Formats: sequence, structure tokens, C-alpha cells
Amino acid sequence: MAKKEHISETPATQLLRKHKVAFSEHPYDYEDHGGTTVSARELGVDEHHVVKTLVMQDEAAKPLIVLMHGDCKVSTKNLARAIGCKSVEPCKPEVAQRHSGYQVGGTSPFGTRKAMPVYVEQSILDLETIYINGGRRGYLVGIAPQVLVDVLNARPVNCALAD
Repeated sequence: MAKKEHISETPATQLLRKHKVAFSEHPYDYEDHGGTTVSARELGVDEHHVVKTLVMQDEAAKPLIVLMHGDCKVSTKNLARAIGCKSVEPCKPEVAQRHSGYQVGGTSPFGTRKAMPVYVEQSILDLETIYINGGRRGYLVGIAPQVLVDVLNARPVNCALAD
């Protein structure tokens, strides 16, 4: 398990505390471009339980957040169909950072700079515990997936593609 150390507050942890959400803290050694493979390995958990936060945009360049299993990709075609858009594509890193207020690789759906609609892959809600970014590279929080619906008003979608 990751070593216990004091983690300074992030906008994400402040929001979770404000909503009285129980969460566990999981710092790990961040690797550039390592993604959820590295965080799952460092935490000793199944990558399917590590949820990535993806900032995307629709055809009108309106930002949205998609929460996906670490071991899956997003079918942008299925996502667009599910949310009633013509098309959805990932934002460029600098655009994603501007919308979320977080550095890419440390993006949390909690405490974003700009309010954005949040979509969550349906099967994530069936897991007991998920590990999601806590607002900093190398820092995940463990929460019950229902928090995504209760706090973020996340809407379930089916757009996963096996990686």
C-alpha cells in the first residue's frame, strides 16, 4: 500500500469534505504518460476500479467530463449518441486545463474551475469502491461510486470500449 503522508488540500478534497464524503487518500509515484496502469500498479488495485477523468468537448466546443474505467477507452460516437450531440472529441491538454483548473494527469471531476456536465460509464456505478484523481498528479482518492451521482449529478452512459 502507498506510504502515509500528509496531502495538502486540493479543490477536489475541499469539495468532498464540504459534502461530508468519506474518502481514503492514496498518494503514489506519478509517471509521465503512465496513466491508470501505473496508478493501479502502485496502489495494488485492479485497473478497472481506477477511474480516469477525461475533459472532452461537443461540436459546439462546450466542455464536458467523462468518467471511464482505467482499462477502457471512450467510444466518442456512442457517447455523442447517448448525450444527443453530433460529435464529441477530447479537448487539447491546454484547453482541458483551462476548463478544469487541473494539470493534465491530475484532473479530478470534483472542484473544477468551470461547471461542466459529468457523464459516468454505467458499470462504474456497480463497483464497491473506485479510485479517482484527487486533484493532483500522483494522488487518488477512494470513494463509493454513488458519490459521483450524489455530488456531481453524473449521468450514466454506455460508451466503453475494451482497451
